[in-house]
Amino acid sequence: MPEIRIDALTGLRTIVAGERAERPGAFPPVGPRPPINPAADPFLEGHEERTPPELYAVRPAGEAADGRGWTVRVVPNLYPAFEPDGGRGTGDGGRALTAEDPLGSGRGDVDLFSSRPAVGAHEVIVNCPEPIDSLADLGAERLGAAMEVWRDRMRAHRESAYAHVIVNEGREAGASLPHTHAQLFALPFVPAAVARERERFTAYAHRTSGRNLLEDVLQEEVRLRSRIVAIDADAVAICPFASRVAFQVQIVPRRPRPRFEDDGPLGHGLLADVLDRLRRRLGGMPPLNLWVRTAPPGAEYFCWRIDVLPRLAQLAGLELGTGLNLNVMPPERAAAELRES
Repeated sequence: MPEIRIDALTGLRTIVAGERAERPGAFPPVGPRPPINPAADPFLEGHEERTPPELYAVRPAGEAADGRGWTVRVVPNLYPAFEPDGGRGTGDGGRALTAEDPLGSGRGDVDLFSSRPAVGAHEVIVNCPEPIDSLADLGAERLGAAMEVWRDRMRAHRESAYAHVIVNEGREAGASLPHTHAQLFALPFVPAAVARERERFTAYAHRTSGRNLLEDVLQEEVRLRSRIVAIDADAVAICPFASRVAFQVQIVPRRPRPRFEDDGPLGHGLLADVLDRLRRRLGGMPPLNLWVRTAPPGAEYFCWRIDVLPRLAQLAGLELGTGLNLNVMPPERAAAELRES
């Protein structure tokens, strides 16, 4: 029988309806990705002139910027969603430059069309110099090196209200270029979804005399075992109780840490393992979205995590019109199949 499940971290509801997995076309086959055309790849080593000047790169000491020899490279996005603030500053989270909710406070008439300049930063982190199209093909060591740069760039934007790192793989997941890369958005405001999670962590801590919400969720998942995918020395991989999509996986540090950008485990070994399991189970590397959830500034109670959401089905009218998720793969079954992969 279908269930309505509530995600403890987000408060979002998911309808888990495993019977719908039997309907025709529920899971289209995952086909091979077309090979990258090196001649058209702006992120390929040797094509540095096709990108804006680099902001940061891992390369041998003394080597010139914007040349060969790098292993991970960071450049401004050529088509940014946010523009630099031009020296106006984004201290205190840039709130003076952020559009306020016209119904958030006050009385009387309101500005129904509130807007402000979209200032911040939008960077591309090229995860490797070769024409590789997936994090899964980097291996654990090189994936860890790329993730160290994700962490470095989040640190570089500590003054922003929130730094959000994502990876889109496959055109169905929003990737415009196939060469593996991450994107960093330094936002001048805390997104509503992140603020909501901060509030839930705080409310839980106050209710339980200071306990950490995600730590307690993780301990219960380890006790139950039914949604555990894998565990290593640094992190645990789970298919969350209210998974939004089929085969969603979360990477959670074994000991709660608020901020991904602080020193400590990256979860790269377990992430590499999970990506390999997804590829084996699905017969190919699916389109996917990945993001790092980290504590916003001032959050006293929080724990970072990495969310991996394969894109095996399109969002439809229920999801887009109501914000509900409809998942046809119970996470218990997904975790069991990934454990066996």
